[in-house]
Amino acid sequence: MYAITIPEPGGPDALVWSEVPDPVPGEGEVLVEVAATAVNRADLMQRQGFYDPPPGASPYPGLECSGRIAALGPGVSGWAVGDEVCALLAGGGYAEKVAVPAGQLLPVPDGLDVVTAAALPEVTATVWSNVFMLAHLRPGETLLVHGGGSGIGTMAVQLAKAVGARVAVTAGSREKLERCRELGADILVDYREQDFVEEIHKVTGGAGADVVLDIMGAKYLNRNVDVLAVNGRLAIIGLQGGRKAELDLGKLLTKRAAVMATALRSRPLAEKAAILAAVREHVWPLVSGGRVRPVVDRTMPLRDAAQAHRVVEDSSHVGKVLLTTG
Repeated sequence: MYAITIPEPGGPDALVWSEVPDPVPGEGEVLVEVAATAVNRADLMQRQGFYDPPPGASPYPGLECSGRIAALGPGVSGWAVGDEVCALLAGGGYAEKVAVPAGQLLPVPDGLDVVTAAALPEVTATVWSNVFMLAHLRPGETLLVHGGGSGIGTMAVQLAKAVGARVAVTAGSREKLERCRELGADILVDYREQDFVEEIHKVTGGAGADVVLDIMGAKYLNRNVDVLAVNGRLAIIGLQGGRKAELDLGKLLTKRAAVMATALRSRPLAEKAAILAAVREHVWPLVSGGRVRPVVDRTMPLRDAAQAHRVVEDSSHVGKVLLTTG
């Protein structure tokens, strides 16, 4: 088969289309013939040499895919060759085939084609595990989503609205904010021109946000705590703004607030399987019913992965950028 490899870390041109051995599904795994994968910022970090795959994972980038089951490994039940699926991966999505633990498979939702389904696993698992399983967003509460125009952001807006929450987003252009509005966002903040703490407090009558989903890390840490409501929860899922910052713990004590940080890729298989089971139970009916949809900015051939990485690095997209093998 062919896959995108990274012989040496570097810029987008470090991604090389190469012939590599076919993977063989092990105990509890299935072999998926990949129809599409998606570009995530973790892939960019791996290409640059900053985010190695977990031990035992495929060395190729790609944290999600969609396709058809080509073979079943020993001990797999509940799936059949030919089933259309999408999958959460620890790596290997940028390839024509990938071996996947059966617990990380999801069926392609009704009403969605197999290529578009590649945009779902990472964003739904990330949003559901952080916003709902960890931060316990409830109906009537306010969620602040940083990077509302991203794949994570566009999914977080839709899921939060589907459960009856009020949603605020930050983004860096009016176009992205307008797309967020179309998805249901109630409060729009242009972070280039507005202070999100002031804007959220203004709209909420000084109460603040009950839950904040943050991709920036250190750069936003103190302002995220400032914007939290009493009993607020800050879920950090990215470090685009740095790793280290000082924090006034007195603010947390006064607000009885919590700061949480998680990563998905390195979790044990059982935890990933539990998250995917929750996604299938709670999110898949919303997708099949048309209330929630992945936002796909563009679809490109897998051979053009370097150009797709440039698009994501420039942040010129809204939603997901997909790569297809066909």
